[in-house]
Amino acid sequence: MQKMKVYLDNGATTKADEKVVAEMKKVLVSEYGNPSSLHSFGERAKELLEKSRKTVADEFGAGSDEIIFTSGGTESNNLAIKGLLSKTEKKHVITTKIEHPSVYNTCKSLKGYKVSYVGVDSEGFVKLDELEKLITKDTALVSVIHGNNEVGVIQDIEKIGKICKKHKVFFHVDAVQSFTKVPIDVKNVTTLSISSHKIHGPKGVGALYIKRGVRVGSLVYGGHQERDVRPGTENLPGIVGFAKAVEMKQPVEQIKKLREKLTEEILKIPNTKLNGPKERLCNNVNISFMGIEGESLLMMLNMKGIAVSTGSACSSQSLEPSHVLMALGMKHEQAHGSIRFTLSKFTTEQDIEYTVKELKKIVEKLRRISPVKNVR
Repeated sequence: MQKMKVYLDNGATTKADEKVVAEMKKVLVSEYGNPSSLHSFGERAKELLEKSRKTVADEFGAGSDEIIFTSGGTESNNLAIKGLLSKTEKKHVITTKIEHPSVYNTCKSLKGYKVSYVGVDSEGFVKLDELEKLITKDTALVSVIHGNNEVGVIQDIEKIGKICKKHKVFFHVDAVQSFTKVPIDVKNVTTLSISSHKIHGPKGVGALYIKRGVRVGSLVYGGHQERDVRPGTENLPGIVGFAKAVEMKQPVEQIKKLREKLTEEILKIPNTKLNGPKERLCNNVNISFMGIEGESLLMMLNMKGIAVSTGSACSSQSLEPSHVLMALGMKHEQAHGSIRFTLSKFTTEQDIEYTVKELKKIVEKLRRISPVKNVR
């Protein structure tokens, strides 16, 4: 009998919705003009581009002129951080200890800047008092992930934004995981990054919100597309697909209900622990299985047709324990024994039931052969 296929790695990427693919096909086949061209094909392409821009902007109350299309979350984060810093003489950056690699490693790469890393509590919430104390007269930028990609903690960007506004500091938000799953208010935000392939749109397209009146320097140079900030012919099929995915909305309550069922059943397994807060991104579950290597558990689940991850897809090849889990105060063995399950609108009750059934058997088997005894 053919084994089931269960995809629970939607934090890494999602299946493109068929309606999204249909819209993209129309553009690829029939609306293939360059938005910068002056003839009718170009004019029609420009119309589609601006309609898509409005759809994305409307999702969090931004203006169309505040949206720049990019190749995805990583480019958007790099463009925001480096682009904002290029417009100020200040040389101090603050970020958190639980950022996605596209922010964490961008900050590490900065030459001539001092970078401070604000801590989080045991659930992953940014320590606001510590953040404010770190701000100096030389602080240019604070960068914070909104919905964490590993443990699902959702930061209070309104409070953080007020702190940044009070001290006249740029505030960048990585909202790649939270976009369309959590209400977003950009009132006190300078820049904010989002991505298509996390919400059933195509890969290779994302966007950066830039508050009206703020100047951001370019990373690359070319034509005058995207307000001179991100030159190059726009990926119109991808952008239209992105907008369609936004338009379709996320069934947050449906996903949350399945996530709760999965969490409840997994925590019935002895010596397991939920990492991060109870109130989290609707599709995220991160569990530590004491006395077990996460990679071993992942591979055995994969053999049963179940796809999960041990953390961020952008750093999953590393043998080092997750910097996010370590920042929560976990021990190495707890971090190494952690698995991230991330659901989507395509996840079913049958998927959850099958996963739990196989997971229980695999955990029992791995614990029997584990050299770690007396697991607590």
